[in-house]
Amino acid sequence: MKTPTSYHRNDALLVVDMQNDFCEGGALAIEGGNALVPDINAEIDAARNAGAMIVASRDWHPVDHISFEHRGGPWPVHCVQDTPGAAFHPKLALPDEAIRISKATAFNADAYSAFDGTGLGEYLREKGVERVVICGLALDVCVHATVLAACREGFSTVLLESLSAAADPDAIDACRREMQDAGAEVRA
Repeated sequence: MKTPTSYHRNDALLVVDMQNDFCEGGALAIEGGNALVPDINAEIDAARNAGAMIVASRDWHPVDHISFEHRGGPWPVHCVQDTPGAAFHPKLALPDEAIRISKATAFNADAYSAFDGTGLGEYLREKGVERVVICGLALDVCVHATVLAACREGFSTVLLESLSAAADPDAIDACRREMQDAGAEVRA
């Protein structure tokens, strides 16, 4: 098991889209998603024990979302509101006090970043958060977009690459470079 990050009170751990539909057996499964859960749980424990904020984002699509293939989008139907596929992974140990952020909730708009249209950046600043540590699914889609947005929002940003899995493993190197160029620290 990986040694968890050292957290402080002005940090936030942001767990991106650890939902059933993105893990093996789901509608848009990312290989290796299920295997991430134990180490992400260790990160959650470390953050919680240090008094850091814990945030979990989720795709939360309406039934006929614009991103779905039958609407001309790139993705199969996934993470539909109030369905088992949209639920967080059953073994993900989110504490009750974790902030849950729903994204891509509008019928005709998609959002990949946990910061897109959610008010998350403003909320974190109000709570005194300075550093955001990010992990989850998918490294080359929503995690990538969330890391870039956190950098744009002015947060010190850390990606836990080993606690993230990609939909397209061939995209990892390019994504890593782009995140580092934006100012993120990428940790193995």
